[in-house]
Amino acid sequence: MSRTAAPTGDTPGGTGGDTVTPAGGATGDTTGDTPTPTGGATGKTVADGGPAGGTVTDGPLPGDFGANTSDGTARRRTPGARRRTSGGRTGGPDPRAWAELLRLPALFTVPGDALAGAAAAGARPGPRTLLAIGSSLCLYEAGMALNDWADRAEDAAERPHRPLPSGRVRPAAAFAAACGLTGAGLALAAAAGRPALAVAAPLAATVWAYDLALKHTPAGPAAMAAARGLDLLLGAAATGGGTRAALPSAALLGSHTLAVTAVSRRETTGGSALAPLAALATTGALTALVTHRRTRLPAGRRAAAAPGLPGPTPPARPAGAGGALTAALAAAYTATAARPYFHAVLNPSPPLTQRAVGGGIRATIPLQAALAARSGARATSLLVAALAPAGRMFARRGGMRKVSIT
Repeated sequence: MSRTAAPTGDTPGGTGGDTVTPAGGATGDTTGDTPTPTGGATGKTVADGGPAGGTVTDGPLPGDFGANTSDGTARRRTPGARRRTSGGRTGGPDPRAWAELLRLPALFTVPGDALAGAAAAGARPGPRTLLAIGSSLCLYEAGMALNDWADRAEDAAERPHRPLPSGRVRPAAAFAAACGLTGAGLALAAAAGRPALAVAAPLAATVWAYDLALKHTPAGPAAMAAARGLDLLLGAAATGGGTRAALPSAALLGSHTLAVTAVSRRETTGGSALAPLAALATTGALTALVTHRRTRLPAGRRAAAAPGLPGPTPPARPAGAGGALTAALAAAYTATAARPYFHAVLNPSPPLTQRAVGGGIRATIPLQAALAARSGARATSLLVAALAPAGRMFARRGGMRKVSIT
């Protein structure tokens, strides 16, 4: 979920503060009087970036020439000696590096999946919905850690500022985190009930298949879209016990994730206007579908009106406050995604392509909120919509402003 997507962009997301900006703090060897951060811009579905830990520096550092030995003579650091600045600690885990690895701001794009799924199932969110959200968060973060572990060789060449190639997080630790988070996600889904576990298991398998095998194949975007759709169905299964009513919402959210992931495949090289153009068209189509008046059964009578079963024809959901809220949220979705897509169509350079990915990840939240409003859950839709500013505030305070999906 990867990530979107998530989700992360992750998540999708992604990924929440999800603007795509150059991230400083790469760990590299530099020679000079002051440590110099190495910039680098790339995005990942889900929050990959922000100020990272310190810089490893070879040669003299500020203060080295002024230090004295016990006999009062000036001391100079031996050439080649390595010293790490305070930002990149050598004595334990670096919290900033792990926050960058796990793309924490993108987590704000995840709860809306389960909440939109519960709304589509016609059920009120409850304790089982919270368990589904916890499961989604764990599986999303497992995908983030596993993604960087699988891409560590590629990142060493293209994105050396990331936590693994820069040495701020050990590959073994990232892989162990992915395994532990996957186990925790499945355990939380099991606690939410067997229907939830029946969805979480293929979701976890999709996340691992994407990161380890499918990411660089033509099936990669479809796998990411499937993961995001399954995440929405997880909320429906945990809250309402079934997934059938939530399938249309899952398809819409998955289509958005498919478009964002397709754009992200060119985020480091640019050069193609086709993917952002397709994403722009997808955004318009999804907006029209979300705002289209749909039929909705009264609570407790959906099963009776299933195809082939007797029951009254459900009336169309009347336009009113709910319809206006859906339209407003759909407009917010369009405004968030369409503009960066359009810029990437005009100039498919890496920076603008990365901004398009970031816009697509940020648009996940208003789309989730619109889907919840479309299902008649106005309170839930407003709760989901509130995650967008909360994610931006978190990203600003944490100094993490970059989200990516790949």
